[in-house]
Amino acid sequence: MTIVPGQISGRLRLPTTGKYSQPRKAKPYSRRPLAPIVTAITVFIMAQGIARGGTVALTLSGATINGTSPSYSTGFGAVNGLGVGTPGAGITVMTSGVSGGALYSLNYNLTISGEPAPHTATVTAYVSTNFSKPTILILETCYPSSACSGASGFATLSTIPASPTPVIPSPGVSDGTYTASLGLFVASANGASSSGSDSATITFVATDTSNGKTSTVTLALNNPSENIQTAVGLQLATATGGLPVSPGADFAMNFGNVNGIGVGPGVGLSVVPAAGGVIYSTPYLIQPSFSGFSSTTASVEVYVSVGFAHPTILQLEDAAASGGPYSAISTSSAPQTSITASSTTGSSLTRYLGLFVSSVNGPTAFTGSDNATLTYTLTVP
Repeated sequence: MTIVPGQISGRLRLPTTGKYSQPRKAKPYSRRPLAPIVTAITVFIMAQGIARGGTVALTLSGATINGTSPSYSTGFGAVNGLGVGTPGAGITVMTSGVSGGALYSLNYNLTISGEPAPHTATVTAYVSTNFSKPTILILETCYPSSACSGASGFATLSTIPASPTPVIPSPGVSDGTYTASLGLFVASANGASSSGSDSATITFVATDTSNGKTSTVTLALNNPSENIQTAVGLQLATATGGLPVSPGADFAMNFGNVNGIGVGPGVGLSVVPAAGGVIYSTPYLIQPSFSGFSSTTASVEVYVSVGFAHPTILQLEDAAASGGPYSAISTSSAPQTSITASSTTGSSLTRYLGLFVSSVNGPTAFTGSDNATLTYTLTVP
């Protein structure tokens, strides 16, 4: 007898009882496959194939985001290291808590999706093409956006592809749209190549935590390009032991009651003898700031732009030390009185403002209130 898979064939001899019996041929036999078992195995294999083939997708969006996946663009436009001026639409600027510059920020959305849903994914990013001025312009990230109102919520973006910065960190998030913030730190630097246009590119990578599948998109910062502009600022402030300097649209200082012989000076004032009267003196701070200039030093000048009504009785003077020598401050815008020709940005220069009070008596004497205005000029070459 011969046996083959699914079939049995051959000849079969039967016993006889003395009579002749005709041999009978055996009928072919086919073995049917175990359909239910094979079907179950097939379904299992297909399910495994779908899991391995799952994908994750990442898209960017927002009021300031242009383009479509996988290439997007945005930009901060005009920026400066002092954070002065009005930022572009959708952009905020922070100076409080920022050392050595200003931080500009904009919000954007990251949308995670894919097949089959749902996913859990993380997002990382790195600067794939850096600025040509990497010490002046530095990209930062913050997530979630609710934590991005202060500079402390931001972290510097990596420039190394193998060590990207977490944007949405582990354990990740499920399918949906999430808002993060992109920051641009602008240093208040001066010197060669500290201003002008620049651009960079960020690469974002979403990673499915279940299978390691990734989705990559880029964000080019060239729409508009970052345009580093020059900026200047000049502040006055209270010095230790001096009269208070009140900030405002214009700074203010009040010498209070004074007289020609220096009796009873107010708190924060000292009296210096002078010919024909006395000088009431107070220290104060001059704080210049400038950014984006080729020069690293600047000059500060001052003049009396609105004089006292009684200039022969009251006169404003300037000195580098509390004891003098004091010199009368110019009452003309040209030339002005020079304070310094070599100030640096972010420095605090202590000067002494003197108010000369005449001790004259007679018809030319004056008692009562009076005021004047000083105008300071910061000039950067």
